[in-house]
Formats: sequence, structure tokens, C-alpha cells
Amino acid sequence: MTAHARRLLLLILCLAPPPWAIAQQAPGKQDAPTLDGFADAIHHWRNAHGGDYPRYRPEQVREIADNLLRHQRGDGGWIENRDPARVLDAAEREALAAEASKSGGSFDNRNIYTQIDYLAAAHALTGDARYRDAALRGLEFTLAQQIPGCGGWPHTVPAAQRYHPLITFADDVTVGVLGVLRQAATGQGRYAFLQPAMRGRIAAAVARGDDCVLRLQMRQGDRRTGWAGQYDPRTLQPAQGRSFELPSLAMQESVGVVAYLMSIPDPSPEVVAAIDAAVAWMREVALQGWRLETFSAAPEQYRHHASDQDRRLVRDAAAPPLWARFYDTRDNSVVLATREGVRVKDYADIPRERRTGYAWYGDWPRRLLQKDYPAWQAARSASPASR
Repeated sequence: MTAHARRLLLLILCLAPPPWAIAQQAPGKQDAPTLDGFADAIHHWRNAHGGDYPRYRPEQVREIADNLLRHQRGDGGWIENRDPARVLDAAEREALAAEASKSGGSFDNRNIYTQIDYLAAAHALTGDARYRDAALRGLEFTLAQQIPGCGGWPHTVPAAQRYHPLITFADDVTVGVLGVLRQAATGQGRYAFLQPAMRGRIAAAVARGDDCVLRLQMRQGDRRTGWAGQYDPRTLQPAQGRSFELPSLAMQESVGVVAYLMSIPDPSPEVVAAIDAAVAWMREVALQGWRLETFSAAPEQYRHHASDQDRRLVRDAAAPPLWARFYDTRDNSVVLATREGVRVKDYADIPRERRTGYAWYGDWPRRLLQKDYPAWQAARSASPASR
């Protein structure tokens, strides 16, 4: 890849960094890590516990890294949805010390691979061997959880819900893991501490994972489309996530997969074809002439959220394209469901609790289609390998 093409690829990553873009560090550069990768976890923690609590500043890398050590399980995993910058009192530290003997963790909500990457960066910055060793334990845990056969990653181990063992693309689970492992396999930058044997194991896991991503791209006849949120690891067919997440093509997750595939340097013809086909599908299923409107409503308290608003779809010829979260795998019709798992035809048929507590419509592909994909195409055109 030429220097010009490489600059264009870096521009893509800077314009629209995926959840794992914290790992896209220039070789040899040891900047202080950011908390960007933990945004989802912090958001969920604050939703559950409120946001008024003492936190370490982003530049307090040692304190934050020490927190990650306290949260790590004995087998190298982490449970999800904790704020790593939260200042812990003595009782909380004691409770975490007792919890450290437990096993397992969750890749949900951009978890585990973000801790690994932060600790690797903290080690590169401070030289503290504890951070290196914890990152290695996290890598060992991650490699051990790659699902045999296709090679994706599960939601959570050990499984506590029906969908936990599935090959998971929801919340960028599989591509998030692959994004960090791909950087680690280079042995450069923050991952310079990795020995050749470990880099080889990681590279093999990435190769299996990339093959799995390509293999699971859905088809409608001879045409490739997008990806489901989760797949049965035996049949490799789309599977149901939570009760209201029916087997379907998932738009938000498909955007994440394409972002990952576009980050691969010198992509193979198979990768290029997968990207091009997914982008064509996203353009095809865009909803024209509809706008999602939020309006005031009587306050309601639900189990997982409170709402003083409601939402509805409104006809609007001037509205920009809108996308559904889920599409039928056979005919691209919009898939909507109640919390009980009953598919409904119209958005208004979803009870208010799920209308206001879940994003059924959005503009997830917009930036990809307008900026990132054209920039990726330009980078490839500038590369001799693509000519």
C-alpha cells in the first residue's frame, strides 16, 4: 500500500472510529490511552447507578489501569458495564478482591478487548509489568473463547441466557475482538511485548475469525447482503437474541462489520466483494419518505428505563433516508417485535415501552455510505495492489 493510500485509510479510521479503533495506533507511538473504548460500559453503569460519583481523570492512567486489575477475573475475563475510572472505596475494593476468584466474563457492550488494549497501552507508557501480565491473561481468555468451527466469539461465558453461547455480532462482539487481535498480532506499538509464539496464535485466531465473518454474510439468492446479530454455532443460521430481537439481518451490526473489514490493510478480493455487496444492500433497503419523530408523552416508569416521550413514524417526502434496525432475511421487509417476541407489522403496534427503550430505526449507515466507503474506495484506487 502506498503512503498516500495509507494516509487515506488512516483518515477513514479518524473520521469514523469503530468501537475498537483505540487499537489502531501507529507503530512505535506510545500515547496515553483514552477511555473512548469504555463509553458503552460507562453509559450502562450510569444508567443503572447514576452519574454522580468521583472518577479519575483520563490522564490518571495508573489509577485506571489498577482498577482494571481489580476487576479482572481469575481466568482473565471481565464482566461488563463497569466504569473503569470510578474511584473505589475500601469496601468495594475488598468485594472485588473476593470476586477475583470467579471465572468468566462478557464481550457484550465492547468489553474485554477494550480492557486488554488499555492495559497494553498502560504497560507501554509506564513499564509496569502487572499491566502486561493482565493484558496477556485477557488475551489468553479471549483466544480460549473463540467458538470452534466457524471462529466467532460468544456474548458471555459462562452462559446465563439462551443467546449467550451464540456467535455474536451484536454490539460489535466478534469484530471488536478481531480489531484488537489484528493489532496485537503485529507485535508493534503497545503490543511489542508479545512473543512470536503468542503473535502466531493470535494471527491464527484472526484468520479463522475473518473467515467466519465472510462465511456468515447472508445471501438472498446469488446476492450477498448483511449480517445477523447472532448465529447458531452449529447450523450457522441467524438466531434470536433477546426476546424482541428476532432472527434477521441487523443493520447496525452490519455497519460495524463493514467498518472492520475496511480496516484490513491490502484486503483480499473476497473481503472487497463482501464490503461492496453489503454497501449495495444498505443502499437498497434504505427507507425513503419517512421520518422518526419524538414527542412529549405522559411520564412512565418501566423496569429498565423511564420515559416522558414517545415516538412515531411520520410521512415526510423531504426526509433523509432512514434504516430499520432489522430486516427479513428473505425479502428485506422490516422486522419489528414486541418484548414477548411477537412480530408486528407497524411501528405503532410495538408497545411504548419498547418503542422508547429500543432503537428500531436510525441512520447507522449514513456516514459509511457518504464518507467512509468512498474514502476506502479512493484508498484502494491509490494502492498498486488494487490495480
